[in-house]
Amino acid sequence: MGRQANFVKIIASLWLFASFCASAQPQSHRSNGRQMGPPPRQAPSMQSLPERWRSLPPAARQNFQRNAERWMHMSPEERAVLRERENLRRERIRRETETALRDSGLRLDQEKRALFESRYIQERRKMEQQLRQRIETERQQQLPELIQQLKNEFQRQQPSTSPGAKPAESPKSGK
Repeated sequence: MGRQANFVKIIASLWLFASFCASAQPQSHRSNGRQMGPPPRQAPSMQSLPERWRSLPPAARQNFQRNAERWMHMSPEERAVLRERENLRRERIRRETETALRDSGLRLDQEKRALFESRYIQERRKMEQQLRQRIETERQQQLPELIQQLKNEFQRQQPSTSPGAKPAESPKSGK
């Protein structure tokens, strides 16, 4: 029974999280009710939860499941902190997106503005991921040198503990 209850909790959390993510996606708005061009693809928020789940790559599913399990084990205070942090992050991105649109000098209708915002966020996410990967690669390349440097530094500071070695005299006892 306990295992089934945990499974139900995880599914409920996944559903809530997916709903939350879907509501965060900018929606395009049609002006004056006319459709131009081919009909739009079904927006992620309009897809059923199982469809959205199947459309995720395996690594994303695994990451999502880990996050849902972590969320389930958090206290209400920790959840509130994360929600607040996420709200601040979204607000910062919204401001930066507005700044980018203003700096571009473009005058867009509501539909194109929503598309611009969506693309800006998408491309920025890619850019930030690439930067994180580059930093991690550089870190991994520099770690062996750092470890060797610290090893050398701390080996010089260690007193010799071999049986025949005379302990180093302190500067104050130099009589």
